[in-house]
Amino acid sequence: MTAVSAATPIDRDREDLIRSHIPLVGHLVRELLHRLPAHVNRDDLTSAGLAALVSAAKAYDPERGIPFARFATTRIRGGLLDELRGLDWASRSVRHRARRAETARQELTATLGRTPESTELAAFLGIGMEELESVEEDVQRAVVLSLQGFTAGAAEEMVIERTAGPEELLIHRERIGYLHDAIEALPERLKLVVQQYFLEERPMAEIADELGVTGSRVSQLRAEALELLRDGLNTQLEPGLVAEQERPDGCVARRRTAYYAQIAARGDLRTRLAMTDQLGLPLAVSA
Repeated sequence: MTAVSAATPIDRDREDLIRSHIPLVGHLVRELLHRLPAHVNRDDLTSAGLAALVSAAKAYDPERGIPFARFATTRIRGGLLDELRGLDWASRSVRHRARRAETARQELTATLGRTPESTELAAFLGIGMEELESVEEDVQRAVVLSLQGFTAGAAEEMVIERTAGPEELLIHRERIGYLHDAIEALPERLKLVVQQYFLEERPMAEIADELGVTGSRVSQLRAEALELLRDGLNTQLEPGLVAEQERPDGCVARRRTAYYAQIAARGDLRTRLAMTDQLGLPLAVSA
């Protein structure tokens, strides 16, 4: 069959494909934004994704037996990757600062036995609070990325390729299911911060006003929630990565143990896999 060129007009069937899969672009953009610094523009990524969707619809050949969602996902991810390359979303120096801040946070947490105050972290790093707040955005995005098994790096590392083998994809889908369960099992204030900051993308100032606390306190709650999420996932998937508690019989250790148990009890493999389709996409989007 002759391939459809870029200049080929879009017929009604292809137009319907584009319209019905616009939510797929939104999902892939949102998925990507959670791993990127705040300065990356959503509209730029969305435009690139929509252009890739149109291109996919023009090039799609249904006789090959490949579902359009899978075909379009690959094209859209490629378009987003090209856009990120152009934006140079994170320079080497930005990634270095993010890793340095996260390392400092872990060192202080081990020394103090608690999550450090923002002022303590800034003093440890030898920087001002304004610079720390800027770095914090990159650090937190990197931590969210690490929850899903990735590391902060170049643009190519930000776009998940759906070419993994069946076993890898199954593990990826199970990890997503565990992440949902881990969020739901968080204490209410921590869950609210994670949901509103990362999932609803609300400004930190608004969350602080709703909770009646300072922005610095919200930042601490966010860091505490992410640490719990990371350890909660690791207890289920990579137990060897969970650090031993200094006081295993202490109150903090008991609360953490109870949290880990709640994650395990919230579902099973079937319910966790039910949150995504065979490509690892949310069912509401992939339908």
